[in-house]
Amino acid sequence: MSNLQLESIESWAPHPTAAPLTERSEDALAIAANGTRTCIGGWQVVYSGTRAGKVYEIVAHTQFQDVDHARDVLRCEAYWGHMPRDNARRNNVLSWDYLLPEWNGNTVQFSRRLTAPKGADHLTVRYTFRWSIKGASEWQLPNVTVHGQGESSKPVKICVATGRREDRNRRFASIQDNVDLYASLCRSACEREKPDLIVLPEIALQYGIQGSPLDLAVPVPSADTAPFSDLARDYGIHVLLGAIERDGDAVYNTAALFAPNGGIAGKYRKVHLAVGGEMDSGILPGDDFPVFDTAIGRIGCNICMDSSAAESSRMIGLNGADFLLLPIMGDHRAWHPEDHTWDAQRFRGIMQTRALDNQLCMVVAVNRAEGSCIIDRTGHVLAWNDGSQPFVTAEVDLADGFRPQNRGCYRSINWMQRRPHAYRVSVDETNAGGLRLEAY
Repeated sequence: MSNLQLESIESWAPHPTAAPLTERSEDALAIAANGTRTCIGGWQVVYSGTRAGKVYEIVAHTQFQDVDHARDVLRCEAYWGHMPRDNARRNNVLSWDYLLPEWNGNTVQFSRRLTAPKGADHLTVRYTFRWSIKGASEWQLPNVTVHGQGESSKPVKICVATGRREDRNRRFASIQDNVDLYASLCRSACEREKPDLIVLPEIALQYGIQGSPLDLAVPVPSADTAPFSDLARDYGIHVLLGAIERDGDAVYNTAALFAPNGGIAGKYRKVHLAVGGEMDSGILPGDDFPVFDTAIGRIGCNICMDSSAAESSRMIGLNGADFLLLPIMGDHRAWHPEDHTWDAQRFRGIMQTRALDNQLCMVVAVNRAEGSCIIDRTGHVLAWNDGSQPFVTAEVDLADGFRPQNRGCYRSINWMQRRPHAYRVSVDETNAGGLRLEAY
């Protein structure tokens, strides 16, 4: 146990008619349904003596019974400051966070390591039972331990290397033409910007070359990808290369992430192939959305058409990514419906939405340069290429501390608000959304 002092244990509810049934014994705090659908409330345990900058690990256990959708019903939160026992509003505390649940049958452990913010001298751990007309839970007092001083993280420097719009005006006849352009760009960026990560556009290795992708595909890794592997090793950085990949008798639209040692940290194969050529070209789609653990953070990818299926970026977020790298030729939603002209602001808004919805940094590499950008999880555009720059660069702080007006961690709120049982139709393979079978 830390040096914290147990100050109080009190029941809480936003309104007397909503209060669940509560009972306190020597070693447990019980919370049960009150028989109404407005039931919400529980217990909160208040400690004094917290110190700003210290890391506290908070662990709480509960057992439950006769509860439908227990992931909905049971919640545990940590507040830095006092929470009024008759109030659900949170803007009177310094900050707050959800504790993360681990489920095992009818028991659950809530836990998290949190850093006390500046000015924090109290910690309130709140147990909640809600939204159920039946069932009960029994909670143990939380275990709070100190794990030293919080550490500041180093920002990640990212570069999107596309070349300027006019750099693509000449005809590209071979893979070597693309290697000459992009490898040179990357080396210039490394010398000038010293990035941790460089992202190249979609199929950068074969872009602009005439011919079938089945003829243009090459293995990854191979002699054709070696210049980018060498680049990653020479500068000790990560490099994302887009390529048409040959894997035995299959061909994929692939994004390969080279590690600082020159090896491959991971591959992503495009799941949603583009309508109007690619889908019927012989290219095979991928079937998953991997996220790669690296020294600079957790990295996932989409490629071009993936972006227009909301599930693509959502899966990268659900798989725990800090960064979503998106090599892309264009987005059919970013063209004006009236005159079919490219609208940079529409494109920008789409990418900002992806970043915000999934609480990750979007790194977008557009083949023709314009629209290439780096967007943090708050939706701020940190770098934007209007087509006139060979590359753009920005630093991203993964520990940005972003909290909206309600004082909660935006990333925590984004993921802990989810109610997966309400989304089951989203994985129904027969569901075609707004399409109808009747003739028009």
